[in-house]
Amino acid sequence: MPQKGLSMRKIKEVLRLRYDLGLLENEIARSCSISQSSVNRYLERASAAGLSWPLPEDCDDGRLNELLFPAAPAGGSPPARAPLDCAAIHHQLQSNKHVTLQLLWEEYRQSQPEGYRYSRFCELYQRWRRKQDVVLRQEHRAGDKTFVDWAGATIPIYDRDTGEAQPASLFVAALGASSYTFAHATLSQDLSNWIECHVLALEFFQGTSQLIVPDNPRTGVTRACRYEPDLNRTYLEMARFYNVAIMPARPYKARDKAKVEVAVLLAERWLIAVLRHEKFFSLAELNQALAKLLERLNQRPFRKREGTRASLYATLDRPALQPLPAERYVMSEWKTVRVNIDYHVEVDRHYYSVPYQLVGEQLEARSTAHTVEIFHRGKRVASHVRSFTAYHHTTVHEHRPRSHQAHLEWTPSRLIHWGESVGEATAQVTRTILDSKPHPEMGYRACLGILRLAKTYSNPRLEAACRHALTAQACSYRSLKSILKRGLDRQPSLTPEAERSSPQHENLRGSHYYQSPSKRVQ
Repeated sequence: MPQKGLSMRKIKEVLRLRYDLGLLENEIARSCSISQSSVNRYLERASAAGLSWPLPEDCDDGRLNELLFPAAPAGGSPPARAPLDCAAIHHQLQSNKHVTLQLLWEEYRQSQPEGYRYSRFCELYQRWRRKQDVVLRQEHRAGDKTFVDWAGATIPIYDRDTGEAQPASLFVAALGASSYTFAHATLSQDLSNWIECHVLALEFFQGTSQLIVPDNPRTGVTRACRYEPDLNRTYLEMARFYNVAIMPARPYKARDKAKVEVAVLLAERWLIAVLRHEKFFSLAELNQALAKLLERLNQRPFRKREGTRASLYATLDRPALQPLPAERYVMSEWKTVRVNIDYHVEVDRHYYSVPYQLVGEQLEARSTAHTVEIFHRGKRVASHVRSFTAYHHTTVHEHRPRSHQAHLEWTPSRLIHWGESVGEATAQVTRTILDSKPHPEMGYRACLGILRLAKTYSNPRLEAACRHALTAQACSYRSLKSILKRGLDRQPSLTPEAERSSPQHENLRGSHYYQSPSKRVQ
């Protein structure tokens, strides 16, 4: 089985970065926040299983797990000794002054009883530690990296009526080789603006680099960690769409993000500072002014070398960038949902159906502005047009159990048509029941019960019973059932006139007696 905390989604990302983007093992390790030895191990397992990228359509998370981690045969050889994670050991020592190598070794042996002895443990760590003091001068290959971050300073946008100012944040992106810079203002630093700014930046650069290096913003990195940062699901999906990898900068390591730090500094000096005397009343107005200044910034000559950012971009980065997809990226949001007993899941206060067999399961919902897709173990099980009507249901007929489908296949017109096939009295009883309810659907159950009576007693008897019910003005399922059970349908039916007529008797005068005063008895 995969190591604790490593999902199949992350293993798929390892395969994509290797077989689709051709990244090296150390680059994959940085992007996926796992050790390089783990990357090698998963790639070896994938190779042994004959896997490549993209995966077969029928290869869901469960099948992928079976292929990568087949059950070991009984009596197999003991597992190989896991490599020592010296980076994690160093992090523990640096984070708490009371932590010692002796303590860490004892904890290590508790989890790895067959692990290294204390002397070897210390030797491996010290050997690793000595190599960490070497300072690397970063040389950025053309088309390799795009650095992104939010500027610390903001620009006010004023309300025309109240004069109230709202701060606008500035997103900055810079290409590694040429330092070609992009900037865009937003009203917030939320996920939707973060993704939208990336899309605009890539369109501004007219291509994509292999790597995007963010500075651990909360919108893109859900858990900032030097060794295992967790990336936002939507951010990862955007990266897959543009065929790039996300490699967050290590926290508190300025060398990892020096390129964008310089770009942010220049944006604050040559964009924000220049606009300090301007007054903007809309975001569009501000971004229009930024675009003009941005062109001037990229055309400014370098101080210590020849050329400009724009000229280096044209000769270095632009030819090396990957082409953009034919369609623009549409942002989606992911949410973990659980299937209710009514086989629906809730997404943004609206309920969408899934196959009823998944009741009680935990699924993942992906929603865009127009669609909602629901996944089970990495495989899509439902797709709906998105609705923004709160507390309503969107249901696919095939998602219902067969018993529910049969009930919902009936309509008022179909029920009345069935009644007419039995007889006029049955059709009239059906109409009466449906018309007596506030909503016709409330009468379906009674009409379906009458349908079952026809199967039990035959159509002619039901038609006769309906005539009795109409005469007695007792149009209900219970009345018809009672008439048929007691055999009243076989007795002659009285007409309404006969029921209302009075018996003939010499002591009964009748209404005509009162019409003529001359015929009254004195």
